[in-house]
Amino acid sequence: MTLAPPKAPPQPPPAARSAGALMRLGLTVVAVAALFFLLGLGDLFLVILAVVVMVMVHEAGHFVTAKWSRMKVTEFFVGFGPRLWSVRRGETDYGVKGILAGGYVKIPGMTNLEEVDPADEAHTYRQQPFHKRIIVASAGSFMHFVMAFILAWVTLVFVGAQTSSQLVIAAVTPFAGQHLNPAQRAGLQVGDVVVGVNGHSFTNPDQVTKAIQGSVDKPVRLEVQRNGVTRTLTVVPADKRDVVIGHQRQEKPSGRPTGFIGVEFGGVAVPENPFGALGGAGVVVGQTTSLAFTGLGQVFSPHGIASYIHQVSDPTAAAQDARNNTPRPESIIGAVRTAVQGAQAGAGFLLEVLIALNIFIGIANMLPMLPLDGGHVAIAIYERIRTRRGRPYYQADAAKLVPVAYAFIALLILLVSSAAYLDITHPVANPFG
Repeated sequence: MTLAPPKAPPQPPPAARSAGALMRLGLTVVAVAALFFLLGLGDLFLVILAVVVMVMVHEAGHFVTAKWSRMKVTEFFVGFGPRLWSVRRGETDYGVKGILAGGYVKIPGMTNLEEVDPADEAHTYRQQPFHKRIIVASAGSFMHFVMAFILAWVTLVFVGAQTSSQLVIAAVTPFAGQHLNPAQRAGLQVGDVVVGVNGHSFTNPDQVTKAIQGSVDKPVRLEVQRNGVTRTLTVVPADKRDVVIGHQRQEKPSGRPTGFIGVEFGGVAVPENPFGALGGAGVVVGQTTSLAFTGLGQVFSPHGIASYIHQVSDPTAAAQDARNNTPRPESIIGAVRTAVQGAQAGAGFLLEVLIALNIFIGIANMLPMLPLDGGHVAIAIYERIRTRRGRPYYQADAAKLVPVAYAFIALLILLVSSAAYLDITHPVANPFG
């Protein structure tokens, strides 16, 4: 008598397995988030979440434009490494992988080297018209500018823009050996909004500073708003040369009397209306983009490169430049730390960091080198130039670019690893401290 082998237990359908894996992934994310907040690292979790969202939106730009261009998209994943969860819809696998250090959209035929099923050749990237390839390749970077614009709009509407017609008392500086400094004796408090000086409103904060500096031992009338009530407080500035903060006397090189009342002024953020903020958001993005190009030019100038090499090779120089906030390339470690510091300083500062980060990534990703998106744009432009009217479309031989791409990747790895080393051993000073 022969015994039949036991039957394998019935397997749930693929949809049920996918739903179960998604539920487990969701519970894992919730558990990790709870752990971060319990450890007092809520700001770090929010920054990491923001970076993951940026990656997803970047890849969504490629995905949507590829679908619009009738290209085949086989994979849309967040992260790299082992697959945590995935689901297939149509011709595309969507999912999450274990190392959340990026993401990718897989479109067959990105170069002439890739072997593709002949049945799919018509829907590959390389067979599409020039304008569609340009749109798909640059869509990821374009989405970073879209995100920057949205973040700028949110900042202007919900946080506000700095106005020059008001000042807020951001901090009070105690004087050594004195129970109260001049500002405290006058009744000024942190959070008071200065709206006038000596009976006049001002259009430039420097007017208030000059009035105080030029009035040693003379009364200065400040109109301030506190809890919706306007009041006038009279303060008598002390000579800054006679003030001791901590153990260091605040001397001016000129030796001239300079008024000082012991406060730090800050700008007042005034929210804008949603429609008016559209133009302002465009201005913010434009200004930040200009600053990003200027900063990149400084960092990668001959002097900037020499300074960076000196920092990497000399710990003393690295420590000094970190204290002075000398511009240098930042790794994702430094970028996340700066974003967390911004979050701790306030929502407006975090949004400013995320705006700058999006614009920097958008610019850097368009460098005309493989494997960056800008490399595919450069190849498409080159092929368009080489194509002669009435002849088959010219296709560049990507094999000739492989050595250049490997050299660029090696240089990129060196830059990222050295930047991470500096961000760990000599982190830059808190710009919001």
